[in-house]
Amino acid sequence: MLSKRAQGVAPSPTLAITAKVRQMRQEGIDIVGFGAGEPDFDTPEHIKEAAVKALREGMTKYTPTTGIPELKKAICEKFRRDNGIDYTPNEIIVSVGAKHSLFNAIMALVDPGDECIIPAPYWVTYPEQVKFAGGVPVFVETKESNGFRLTADQVAEAVTPKTKLLILNSPCNPTGACVAPEEIRKIAELAVEKGFYVISDEIYEHLIYTDVRPLSIASLGPEAKKQTITVNGVSKTYSMTGWRIGYAGGDAEIVAAMGRIQDQSTSNPTSFVQPAVIAALEGSQECVAQMREEFAKRRKVLVDGLNSIPGIHCANPDGAFYVFPRVSDLYGGEINSSDAFAEYLLKEAQVAVVPGSGFGADEYVRLSYATSMANIQKGLERIATACEKLSKAGG
Repeated sequence: MLSKRAQGVAPSPTLAITAKVRQMRQEGIDIVGFGAGEPDFDTPEHIKEAAVKALREGMTKYTPTTGIPELKKAICEKFRRDNGIDYTPNEIIVSVGAKHSLFNAIMALVDPGDECIIPAPYWVTYPEQVKFAGGVPVFVETKESNGFRLTADQVAEAVTPKTKLLILNSPCNPTGACVAPEEIRKIAELAVEKGFYVISDEIYEHLIYTDVRPLSIASLGPEAKKQTITVNGVSKTYSMTGWRIGYAGGDAEIVAAMGRIQDQSTSNPTSFVQPAVIAALEGSQECVAQMREEFAKRRKVLVDGLNSIPGIHCANPDGAFYVFPRVSDLYGGEINSSDAFAEYLLKEAQVAVVPGSGFGADEYVRLSYATSMANIQKGLERIATACEKLSKAGG
């Protein structure tokens, strides 16, 4: 008999969609996939060469569990340069992806019964990791009319004596929303006043298409820094999803606890990948600017295209590489949920999207524009035709 813990963890809908698309393509079916949350660009050459060099030099053994000193130093410099946070190496942990850093942080902080505030729509993994630790997810609903942007007042209303932490994701997956700097400041003051922690997931920080620059909550003074675990990684910024390296900065006591958890689970992140991450952080950032520019073009085409389809309403995201259109005006009959709508698109149009149900928003679906412009245009044509059939059929 499986443990109650194992029985209580739901599979990732985004990974399930990605696997299904892969299988259908292997069967020869022409699928346009908007599911995967990974850039379609190759990892830049200078990063790959650093890994090859490390392999050739025999860097194939264990490293310190929480990462090699040279990488921790590079991460500290990155946090100072990009985020205005002054971390020291003993406040840094390198993990097997940012998801792993998040898991370690939640496991280090959350006891059974602790409440964890999660703005909704949310990344599918947040509530599952909280539940795995025995915590209680407390969802705060953001509004489409406000661009899905979280406010400090919403957080304040959700805080109780049982509140242990807030998970802050800006830019957000799935909505692309960025929390306004003035709200970040108010949330920092609230966290210090009420004594709860903030896990700040900043994995999409370099993929922003507005004039508002992101503000790292840990940069707002020593007290805010002490209450914050800043999580980041190289998957999205440098198109390194499969390399599986994430990292976090935080109070040394918390980071040490995260390290002990990692000691007894995965041990160190892959040895020869770590020099490649140094190359990514310390090398030219032109590749990041080029990807961001291309994503911005795709974002406009996808948002404009979706909004031209009757029954679909798509907010313009601030960042990341997702759109989160509302499709519930097309519900009716058997198509009465985001799961049913996504299944309809897959069968009728050979287009894969992710149902909003997994993100806590069943009126919506998520599409990633981390795919080629040709695929976006082909997908839009197919979605438009499928939705027209749905409208004519009365749902």
